[in-house]
Amino acid sequence: MSQFVTIETSDGVRTIRWNRPDKKNALLREMYTAAAEALESGETEKDVKVFILGGTPGLFTAGNDLVDFMEAPPHIGSDDTPPVERFMRALMNAKKPVIAEVDGLAIGIGTTLLMHCDLAYASENAAFKTPFVDLALAPEFASSLLFPTRLGRAAASDLLMLGTVWTGERAKQAGLVTDVFPSASLSEEVRKRALALAAKSPGAVRMAKQLMLTPEEPAEQRMTREGAIFAEMLQSPEFAEAVTAFMERRAPDFSKFG
Repeated sequence: MSQFVTIETSDGVRTIRWNRPDKKNALLREMYTAAAEALESGETEKDVKVFILGGTPGLFTAGNDLVDFMEAPPHIGSDDTPPVERFMRALMNAKKPVIAEVDGLAIGIGTTLLMHCDLAYASENAAFKTPFVDLALAPEFASSLLFPTRLGRAAASDLLMLGTVWTGERAKQAGLVTDVFPSASLSEEVRKRALALAAKSPGAVRMAKQLMLTPEEPAEQRMTREGAIFAEMLQSPEFAEAVTAFMERRAPDFSKFG
């Protein structure tokens, strides 16, 4: 646990917030550990359906705390897994949906982690920057792969080479975030969408995410893969509840399913 990370779980939604506003939510090793633990434990808890990853009002994160960072520079992929890598892997491997809520600064990992979230929402005050080249460093968190693939090479170069600061609207246009809302209503809008996801069939939500993350393959092969899964899910208790609710003209209740 860390005093600089708040974790709240209610109505199927686990909200993990960086909470070090006096330091612009700069991330310490203990903060990465606390966030990783919250993600890892939430994956096994039936009552957790969706994760929200956010910061404090007006601040997402300024990235790594450089003093803490230099005390123990991480070596990703080494035998001794550093806290930042544990967090990265917990986010990358999350089977349940993760929603990012970005208000204000999103520097370094505050931007690259968005590629590993299922949905990302920003405020009109959001500012995205990846200053790796400016710090004489290489990109991280698979951003050199995912930015060009998802945003296009020109946009990726603008972020990763020029280090251009992107606004929320620029990030939306490029597909880095899903939508932009006023800062005052951002948390409410994000929670509304998290609750909508939490109310859906958890098995179906996880399977949709898994399929979208499956490596690229020919369309006919993907269609066959989907068809096999579709047929299997027709036998699931969650599908039975969905059909029963439809016939009874009520909303389905998936709360008993993990």
